[in-house]
Formats: sequence, C-alpha cells, structure tokens
Amino acid sequence: MAAANRLTHGPRDMLLSLLALLLIIGAILVANRACSFSPGAPQSDPATAPKVDVAAGLRRADAPFTVRNPSVPITWQGNSLSSAPIDTARVIRSGWLTPTNYIQLSQSNGSIMDLVAAETGSSSGATGTVDIAGVQWTIFPARRSEQAWVTDLGPSRLLITGDAPDPDFRTLASAATH
Repeated sequence: MAAANRLTHGPRDMLLSLLALLLIIGAILVANRACSFSPGAPQSDPATAPKVDVAAGLRRADAPFTVRNPSVPITWQGNSLSSAPIDTARVIRSGWLTPTNYIQLSQSNGSIMDLVAAETGSSSGATGTVDIAGVQWTIFPARRSEQAWVTDLGPSRLLITGDAPDPDFRTLASAATH
C-alpha cells in the first residue's frame, strides 16, 4: 500500500515539499542573521580592520638598508606591517587604509625586477613612468586591476601598490622619498 501512495505523488508534490524546506531554512538563516544581501561590490568597514602603528614598526624594522618612514595623511589608518625574504634580499611592507581604498609601500634591497615579481606576482614589462618631485617612478601592472610604482634609490628600491587612486600614489611616493 505504501508503494502505491508514492506513485500517486507527482512533480507538484515534490515542488511543494522543496518550497517548504526552503522556507524553513530561510527562516533559520534570517533568525540567526547568518546571511545578508548586499547588491553591488562588497564594502569594508575600516572600523573593523586591524590597526597597526606603522611608523613605530618601521622605526624598529631590522633591514640591511635604511628603512624609510613616510609621513602619511592623518586620515590614513595603518593596517599592515610585515617583513620577508625575496631571493637573497629583504622586503619590508607597510600598508594603509585610505578613506576609500588600500595602499602599500614595499621597501627592499633586492633588484627592481625581483621586487616587482615578488610584490605583483608578475614579471610583465613596464607600462609607463611618472615623475614625483624629481624622482622617476616606473609603472608596472599588478594584481587584479591595480598598478605598481617602483623606483631605485641606490641602496634600496621602493614599490607602491594597491587599489588607491593616483593622487594617493603620488602622496605616498612623495612622502617616501622626502
């Protein structure tokens, strides 16, 4: 008799059962706030981002070159600081959240191409140059739709990357070289 009852259930019954399950799951997700709907691009909240005293970290950085400690706008929040080897050299990375984006300064005693490859994940050729207060920066493509600016200061190389707009790149480039 049970087999006969199952044969009388059609696609409509299966659809109604699925709809009931989806309603139950939806109610649980809404009650626990485990799901949200955010049309458009994801948004980050700078208040919840890690805060790092970049200036103090750069002053304490141990590197075989002089580590520069740029004076950035007060509206920029220090967000990251790290150090790592690249080939036979060292790189010191410092990052900030600007009011709208992210920007990072990498300092190294490695070659320009080693630094570019390590920081951008690419060995693509340069796409242009820009002069900031008498210092020539070479522009390379970086991750996603970002760009990377790099300059050679003799004993060290500087590389700026991130999704910040051009004026923020110019601000950091000027602060890092003066």
